[in-house]
Formats: sequence, structure tokens, C-alpha cells
Amino acid sequence: MARTINAETRQDLLQAIRERYRSGLKEEKLRILNEFVAVTGYHRKHAIRLFNARAVTSGIVRRARLPVYDDAVRAAIVVLWEASDRVCSKRLKPLLPILVSALERHGHLALDATVRVRVLSASAATLDRLLRFTRVSVTGQHVRRRAMPAVQRNVPVRTFAEWEEPLPGDMEADLVSHGGDSAAGSFVHTLTLTDVASGWTECVALVVRDGALVAAALEHLRTSMPFPLRGFDTDNGGEFMNETVAAYCRLHEIPCTWSRPYHKNDQAWVEQKNGSVVRRLVGYRRLEGLAAAEALSRLYAASRLFVNFFQPSFKLASKIRTGAKVRKTYHAPETPYTKLLASVAISTEMKERLRAVAEQLDPLRLLEEFDRCKTTWRRCPLGRRPTSPFATRDTSRASSRVWPPRGNTARSAPPIGASRGPRVIGGPG
Repeated sequence: MARTINAETRQDLLQAIRERYRSGLKEEKLRILNEFVAVTGYHRKHAIRLFNARAVTSGIVRRARLPVYDDAVRAAIVVLWEASDRVCSKRLKPLLPILVSALERHGHLALDATVRVRVLSASAATLDRLLRFTRVSVTGQHVRRRAMPAVQRNVPVRTFAEWEEPLPGDMEADLVSHGGDSAAGSFVHTLTLTDVASGWTECVALVVRDGALVAAALEHLRTSMPFPLRGFDTDNGGEFMNETVAAYCRLHEIPCTWSRPYHKNDQAWVEQKNGSVVRRLVGYRRLEGLAAAEALSRLYAASRLFVNFFQPSFKLASKIRTGAKVRKTYHAPETPYTKLLASVAISTEMKERLRAVAEQLDPLRLLEEFDRCKTTWRRCPLGRRPTSPFATRDTSRASSRVWPPRGNTARSAPPIGASRGPRVIGGPG
């Protein structure tokens, strides 16, 4: 209906056709009901109830409901709440019988029999409702229930125990902040993605914490990782739970899940890499600006091949608890590269490309390179562009995985197995 009528017109129309509706036959009632619903915009069930209600001069008859918990009950509950040291209603509810008896026994409270019964029968939700204004006046804060965003309602929760047989590409993601001792202002973040099946880890430096930058980093990583992105498991942070990242995952058909709040063990794999890779290399100092993010991205570009090809890790095989003692059994330590070669989900072509890259890697040169990057990065003053050796190095081979990219310097990474040397996986073209 293009235009709705006001409430007074609706009541006049109801009074005019109510008796004709009641006295009519079935076909006539149906026609009157259809016309009334079309004109007023009421729901059919609501319109039927209006037609069957008793006619009064004021319109609709509303059944009067006497308040069960009056001012006397409210005043008694306020006294009991203060006597309990202002505990929450769920704790106050089982305490009421004990508290009422104690206060009456010592002469602090005298309740009428009816009021006493209603006080003791009030539920925790009723206590919250009766104490709402008192709590606001005491604390000065309005209690508001936070609504869950629509993105979180549409994304399922994945717990630690639900990872059964993950394939390469089922990845956990987390954001590591580099704000130092203060979270004020804007500072650099690290987006960490860890493959649950193999432990393959990718790190991307983000200039600021933003969902659009996370989506751009995912687009870049999908072209450089040795497997497709089959799953994206995150925490409930706003940089992940937003329409930009959700739309990107829907567009590319990437299943999204998120972990429970205050349950870090739901993301045990990426949380481990946050400490063993990101914090071990970067530490806890504050990083601000594009120059610091570029230095951080070069550090990750120098270390990622060494971490994924030459850093084995243990994986838990079983855990048996006997009383207070827990016995853990681990698989033989393997590198992410070795685990990918043993996986049946990785194609033969991709395994050959991985082997070709591994044959070109010199672990001592890689270790020396990212140690040099780490030393220079630590000496770099904050807020300035990094100096030597970044200014004298061949910058055409340096990684540009900083989001957002400056100008037109960002380039897509070539596929694994290209002839650019050890930086081909995730590096520039």
C-alpha cells in the first residue's frame, strides 16, 4: 500500500464494518476481511481479533492487568539487594530466603505476608527488571544489551575439538598488534595465517587495523600459497567480522568460522605461531607508519622461506590423562614443506614445484639474510624510512606485501616454481 491511514481513521473504519462482518456469511466475511487488511495494513490474524472483540467507544478493548510486583515489593527488593552487597540477580535469587529471615530476625525488615510471598517468588529476570532504575541511579551507567552483529550470526563457531582431518588450506588467522605499551592511535598490525594440517605460516604487515586491508591481503596470499584457501577460521575481532571480509569470502566461496570469545585454545595453531614467529622476530615495540610496515614486510619476506622449509615442529598425536598426570605423544617433527609433500591433497605438479624451490634454497644464506634484516629493522628509527641496507639493496626483489600498497608498487606474487630464486613463494614478480 503506497499510503497508510492514521490510527483514528482505522478505528472509525473498524466501528463501521464490525457488525456487518459479524452478521455476514463466510464469503462476505472473507471479502470484508481482505478489504480491511488491504486498507489498514493490519495482519489478518490481528484484524480477525479486532472484529471479534467487544465494541466500546474508545475502540479496542484491552484486558487490564494488575501489577503483581508493586511499589512495596520493589522497595523490599531494593533493601535486600543493598543488604547483599549488590550482588547480581542470579546470585540474589537463592539468597532471598536466607536474607529475608536474617533481616526479619534482627528487626531490620518487616514484610507483609503478601509482599513476603511475592518477594520470595520473584525470578532472577524479575529482580533485574525491578532493580533496573535503582542500579542506574547508583552506578550512573545504563545497562544495555549488546546485539550480535549480523555477520557473526551468519558465521558458525568452530571449537578446538572440531578440527578432525583438516586438509592443506584450512587456515587459522589472527591479528598481532604492534602498539607497544599503548593502544592509542594507529599502529602496524601483523596478519598471521597458519595452515592447521601442515603448519605453513604466512605473515602480512598491515599499516592499520582494517577489514578492507585484511581482504586485500587474502587476495594477495591466495595467489602465492602452495594450496587453495579452503577455510578461514578467525576470532571475533572487528577486523574479521565485518561485511567487507564476509563479502569477499562469499564471493570466492571460502568457508568462514570464528572461535568462541575468551577461548584462545580454539585457535591454538595460529596462537603458537604468533609467539614463535611474529613475537620472536618483532618483539613488543611500537610500530607506526608506512615505513615501519615496509620494514616489517621485508623482514617477513626474508624469514618465511626459512620458517616453512627449514623449521620442523612437533604435532600432538595423543594425550592420555592418568589421575593428575598427563602423558602426551607427538609425531616425529617435520617441516611444513615435508608435510605438504606427504599430503594426498596436494597435486603432483605442486609438489614438483615445491621440490624445485627447495633445491634452490640455501639455509645459511636465508638465515643470514633475515638476521641482517632483523638487525637493521631493530635499529631503524620509528617514523622514518629504513636506511641501509634497504636503500642500497636491489629493491626489485624485495617483498611489497604491505597493505595498502603505495602508488603502483604492489605486484602480484608469481606462482611457486618461478625462476626468481628463493623469494618466489609469496614474493614479488
